[in-house]
Amino acid sequence: MTGDLKSQLLEFLREHQVLTLAVDGPYAAALFYAVDEELNLYVVTDPKTRHGAAMAGRVAGTIQRDRQRWQEIRGVQFTGQCSRLTGAERATGWTIFLKRFALAGSAELAPAFAKAELWKITPDWLRLTDNRQGFGHKSEWRAC
Repeated sequence: MTGDLKSQLLEFLREHQVLTLAVDGPYAAALFYAVDEELNLYVVTDPKTRHGAAMAGRVAGTIQRDRQRWQEIRGVQFTGQCSRLTGAERATGWTIFLKRFALAGSAELAPAFAKAELWKITPDWLRLTDNRQGFGHKSEWRAC
């Protein structure tokens, strides 16, 4: 991956906070996410939800801003491997998630988040669409 594309992807991912995750056949859910320097995405969900019960394994998703003029459309599509975090990985993931969403650690919300599971999506493919560079302009990244 070129440094420039990685920088563009990180910039875009940091500008947004909700992704749409596709799991379990024709089903999708919107989730808050945090991103690390390696483009891994961290999401939290109740394990009793349909997507929470089906997230382990291959996933796909999108991230985009609402109400964009066509000349300014920017978005990311991705595929990757999703895994539930435990132990030291969970602690590291929570640090990344709480840095972005400090409210999740508040006295009001911490009990609910303590019951949730933390997941890491390790992308193997990302496509950045950016109409500011021309209609339908796309840049793709693939894991080595």
